[in-house]
Amino acid sequence: MSRAGTDADPVTAPWRQTEITLTGVRDHANPYTDVDVWADFTHESGTVLRRPAFWDGGRVWKIRFASPEPAGRWTWRSDSNCLTDEGLSGRSGTLDVRPTPDDGDSFHRHGFWRMSPGGRSLVHADGTPALLVADTAWALPWRATEEQVTQYAADRRAKGFNAALLMSVQPDMDARGPRDRTADEGFDVGFEDLPTGHVNVLNPAYFQYLDRLTGILRDHGIVPVLQPLFHGFGWKGLRVAGPVVPPQEYARYCRYLVARYGAAPTVYLVGADGEGGEPQIAAGGSEIGRWDGYRQPCGIHYRPHSTNRAHQSESWLHFQWCQTGHMGGHVQERVADMWRNTPPKAIANGEPTYENTGRPGRAAGWWQGHEAWSNLCAGGTMGVVYGAASLWQWRLHSDEPGHEDHFLAEHAGWREALDYEGSHHVGRVSRILDGLPLTDMRPDWRSTLAPRGLSVPGELYLCYAEEGGPLIITDPENVPLPYRVVDPRTGATVREGVRATAGDPVPDEGGAPRVYICHAPRGS
Repeated sequence: MSRAGTDADPVTAPWRQTEITLTGVRDHANPYTDVDVWADFTHESGTVLRRPAFWDGGRVWKIRFASPEPAGRWTWRSDSNCLTDEGLSGRSGTLDVRPTPDDGDSFHRHGFWRMSPGGRSLVHADGTPALLVADTAWALPWRATEEQVTQYAADRRAKGFNAALLMSVQPDMDARGPRDRTADEGFDVGFEDLPTGHVNVLNPAYFQYLDRLTGILRDHGIVPVLQPLFHGFGWKGLRVAGPVVPPQEYARYCRYLVARYGAAPTVYLVGADGEGGEPQIAAGGSEIGRWDGYRQPCGIHYRPHSTNRAHQSESWLHFQWCQTGHMGGHVQERVADMWRNTPPKAIANGEPTYENTGRPGRAAGWWQGHEAWSNLCAGGTMGVVYGAASLWQWRLHSDEPGHEDHFLAEHAGWREALDYEGSHHVGRVSRILDGLPLTDMRPDWRSTLAPRGLSVPGELYLCYAEEGGPLIITDPENVPLPYRVVDPRTGATVREGVRATAGDPVPDEGGAPRVYICHAPRGS
């Protein structure tokens, strides 16, 4: 262990994960369930941040930490509920934080994501606006190899995605197959006792591999959206563990995820594909809120037939995500309805129809772009989410058996599904809106004769029109004069300028999808 005042003090940079290893001096019957370890980090300014540790096999516990302070010295000290193990309690050390040159990573430059002051959108820790543009790769953690994830992440980054929805472990209690990521119906195992409805016997090797997969994603600017245990369909619909696992076990696993993955960019999806009131969700959400000192986003993703407002007033809940089913319908009223729930939480459609699900052409191509822009402008201001059939299951190849036909894409494994046209349209949303002041933008039905719009009063007006055409201004005080008209199918700016007067329309010839961006930088 390093000690304060020595030349051996470790040096790190702000918002970079650093790891401290603790080694116990004795064996424990079940280290994962029986031993709690944590450390308090105290900055020279007086800031204190507590980080939980995680068991990593044998007598090893690890603490991961990232400095939210740009510079200075941190002193840390460990503690545990096992005071007789001096390898875990009372250990101490220091970390020196020094600024480093900009490496182009927005999270290193601006800090992790958190919720905006009004709770409606994402911002980085320094207040820089952010927009989630996520893909749905649910089965990647237990099916994909490092080589595959490198290929996947490069593709998604090139298209503009910055997040991926992941089931952290295979959730179906009755799923069977070889423990082999390269074999038909094979999958790796995070908990040996999950088939019995428990998560007490953790497999450290599984999570060590998941470390590498999430590291690849993050290296490509893709934030893991980690879901502990699904509450709905799961991987194959074979009795998910989420509603069965005792709440205290669910909460312990949520804490483990915070410990293992929470010192790097992360989003916590504490409930998924359920109705929201399952006791595991409240237990897990409270545990995340208690242990995540970085205040990274935590929320719920619902099944299609749900009211989408469970735990609305809880402080640990930051966002609510609807799901509009897989029948190929545009259902933006679900998003608009959720916006009205109070207290305010961020909203997104976390699962529109997967592209080519069930039959060729369903929800394919520009359908996905229209869905993304319509959901965003209906009030889904946290961001947009895309999904491709056969990719979300990480189907190894087009003939792999054992999956539900209704959710597959015909003649496609994960690699073929990676190339579906709709992914280009959804990923492009981030490119078109990059650099705009999106923080806490709100649905705006009054400022123009547009189907749906968003505004930051006096600074930004944004809307999408399926058929384009001149944008008629009805509230001149609220729509900035400078404008840009974008074809969202290509990302090309087709017209830009400054309107002569506040009442002039934004010009466009019509006949094609258009995104209108009226932006006047603050103080201009």
